[in-house]
Amino acid sequence: MLTLVIDIGNTFTKVAVFDNDALLKVEQYQQTSATDISTFISNYKIGRVIISSVKTDKQPWQTLLEDKFTVTYFNSSIATGITNNYKTPNTLGADRLAAVIGAHELYPGTTNIVISGGTCITYDFIDAGANYFGGSISPGLNMRYKAVNHYTAALPLLEADKNFTAAYGDDTASAIKSGVQNGIKYELEGFIKEYIKTATRYNIILSGGDSIFFDTLLKNSIFAPCIKIEPYLVLKGLNAAIQKHND
Repeated sequence: MLTLVIDIGNTFTKVAVFDNDALLKVEQYQQTSATDISTFISNYKIGRVIISSVKTDKQPWQTLLEDKFTVTYFNSSIATGITNNYKTPNTLGADRLAAVIGAHELYPGTTNIVISGGTCITYDFIDAGANYFGGSISPGLNMRYKAVNHYTAALPLLEADKNFTAAYGDDTASAIKSGVQNGIKYELEGFIKEYIKTATRYNIILSGGDSIFFDTLLKNSIFAPCIKIEPYLVLKGLNAAIQKHND
């Protein structure tokens, strides 16, 4: 059975078609329309639909899908396959929950640290026994650069620089780059060290739009051999969730 999987994030909407576990097609939209969705699925016989959203408002194209298919909206009640120990499961971001499900499906029996780099950076931990306890949320890469400019009178708005590797800055621009990018590097390393204290085997799974950038930040660290890049982790987690929910 073909499954249409949709992940609505803060900035982008990712749409995918799965045939069981196989990812057949994926697209990303910043402004999604009914035409986009209709065109995307035109060559596929979709059997079921699952949608995850970090937003509360419903888009017109969602109504289109509801008219044609039985649509499942992902939430903690259908997150089977893991033990969710989050104290307020109803407030846990659907994307974070789907990501840890995806991590456990891809790498079962291993402790997995999921780091997603998007509008915010999220850190989530699921142990080898599929127990999820929670994680952390901090400002994302671009958000930090924008904040430095927005909340000061004289500091410029800069963009991320993948070629910046200095330990410190020797002018204003490089000082900002050092503060933002080295700050994230040290943050990544600090969270990872804390999360792996009790783990004998572990993976560091990077997902989200800044996953490649974060991989670059960590390439010379002791954690580099354990890094897995999974750009479609949330989509894979949603697909696993709907399969288990319907079994």
